[in-house]
This record gives sequence, structure tokens and C-alpha cells, in this order.
Amino acid sequence: MENQNNDNQINIELSEEVAEGIFSNLAIITHSNTEFVVDFIRVMPGLPKAKVKSRIILTPEHAKRLMLAMQDNIEKFEALNGRIKTQEETTGFPMNLGGPTALA
Repeated sequence: MENQNNDNQINIELSEEVAEGIFSNLAIITHSNTEFVVDFIRVMPGLPKAKVKSRIILTPEHAKRLMLAMQDNIEKFEALNGRIKTQEETTGFPMNLGGPTALA
């Protein structure tokens, strides 16, 4: 019986470089009939160009599992920390990231 539990475990390695993470303030999700593509982008104030910092490609099943896991984690976070406030934007993504206005 004890061996059965060990068969379901996976050993996951996390390199120092990956553990540092990559900051993203925009995600664009596209899909085909076989995969979901999530591009994580960093938009910087005052720069007309943004770079994709990471791209994750998922099967539809894994995309749905990720959505459910994110939903569960957000619910747990909000139960401890209060509701996460979001801005309802209808015209795309915000170009003003909340920083001070530059003066020359």
C-alpha cells in the first residue's frame, strides 16, 4: 500500500534562475483546437513596445485545470486578504501603469 502512494508522486526541480520568476503585467491568451497559448508580457510606461517575457503552451485539459486552480487560489487569497479589486477596462489594456507622470 505504501508503494502505491509513492507511485503518484513526482519529483520537481526548480533551478535558481526559474525560481527568481519573471514579472508580467499583461497576459494574452490565444487558442487553437489543440492548444492554448499564454504569452506573459511586461509593459513599461512610456515605451511603445512591449516584450513577451514567457510563453506557456497548454493542452485544453491542462488550460482548464489551470483556470480551476487559479480560481481556487484566488478564492483562498480573498478569504484571507479581502476582495481583489480590478479595473473594468473596455478599451484594451491600460497604458498608464499608475506611476508618476514624467516632467521634462
